[in-house]
Amino acid sequence: MSSESRDQSGWRGYQARLQRKAFKRRLASRMPLLVLVSVVSFFVLAVMVYAAFRHSLRESTDGLGSRGQAATRHLQRGPDLAGILEKIDLCSLSEYDRITCAGGEGRLEVRTALETSLQRYAGRLLKRSGTIQSAVVALSPVDGRVLVMNWRGARAEGHNLCLEARFPAASLFKIVSAAAALEGAGLTPERQMGFEGRRYTLYRNQLKNRITRYTNRVSLKRAFALSINPVFGKLGIFYLGRERVEEYARRFLFNRPIPFDLPTGLSTIAVPEDPYGLAEITSGFNKRTLLSPLHAALMTAAVVNQGVVMSPWLVSSVRDATGRVLYRPELKPLASPIGRDTAAQLRSMMRETVRRGTCRRTFRRLTRKRAFRGVELGAKTGTINDRSDTYRYDWITAYALPADKTKGLCLAVLMVHGKRLGTRAREIARLIIDRYIN
Repeated sequence: MSSESRDQSGWRGYQARLQRKAFKRRLASRMPLLVLVSVVSFFVLAVMVYAAFRHSLRESTDGLGSRGQAATRHLQRGPDLAGILEKIDLCSLSEYDRITCAGGEGRLEVRTALETSLQRYAGRLLKRSGTIQSAVVALSPVDGRVLVMNWRGARAEGHNLCLEARFPAASLFKIVSAAAALEGAGLTPERQMGFEGRRYTLYRNQLKNRITRYTNRVSLKRAFALSINPVFGKLGIFYLGRERVEEYARRFLFNRPIPFDLPTGLSTIAVPEDPYGLAEITSGFNKRTLLSPLHAALMTAAVVNQGVVMSPWLVSSVRDATGRVLYRPELKPLASPIGRDTAAQLRSMMRETVRRGTCRRTFRRLTRKRAFRGVELGAKTGTINDRSDTYRYDWITAYALPADKTKGLCLAVLMVHGKRLGTRAREIARLIIDRYIN
């Protein structure tokens, strides 16, 4: 009995040892999986605890703000931003674009979208331009960011000339007329047009629909580049009509408010019914169509950005003393005045202005530079006197578009000359574009 018992006990012990070894082998094979599951579980638990802690802290902070002083509110575009920006001298910003000022929420840190070095450079150009008044607006066509907004003038104190819509648009309105002719009337940039007499006059006998031995033939693109008034006057009478001109003017934001961080003047137009009055409007040969420099830059932005105007913005952020963000801009389209194909045709016409038109001599200095290889340049100029012939309004709206299209620039320059002509608008535009690209 004892021998059999010892054998049985030894066999059972042997089997138990085998089972323990098998269990250890299974445990060892599953150990990486168990470790992974344990780590993931611990991480998830830690995240849940941290989230609960942040939530409780936020509730306690908000509750403290509501029980003590009023909780910080988010600022709205309009009166809130305008009240803050009125305390900032945009024309004389330092090299840092963060500005600390007092507001209804206490001390506020305002960060602008301005390219500060370019802003100061534009200010120096305007200061020594020898003009009565002057203004420059430059912006990014892709997102509406305002890069430059500077102005100078004897009566400009307290008035942002970049936002005042009291300046005759002159031949800049040919952009609208050309868009209506291309998209609304179905013309092409190569369409041949006839005119008689001088390019920059607009007499009634120049607006007759006739072909004589004195008729000059020119393409619509060439007429745009050289700003030939009789051609665009006849466009209004024989191809566009009053309703179509009004429609495209409204598409390009005339008689419509332009949302911005500061109050902006309303660009106005009134299209008359008589043929000669219509010709004056479509050629820009009138003093009744009024425009702001900001609006002029947006017109070119529509051409460059494939027919879409992005809502312009100046303030990139506002924070309170604790660093909490009270305002950020919302990037969104403002209008789509023309289609993509029309925008491409207008770009070709604005390029012609630089190559063989009214900006040829001034912009030739840029096109010959190595840095401007692959940079597309386009422009439209306009010049007109005031009603008393005392002042001369000198306009340009232009763009510079690098090959990668990531650093595009649209700008408008207005120079108001007195008895003596100061620096021309196209020269200021050339210098700013040169500085920006380089």
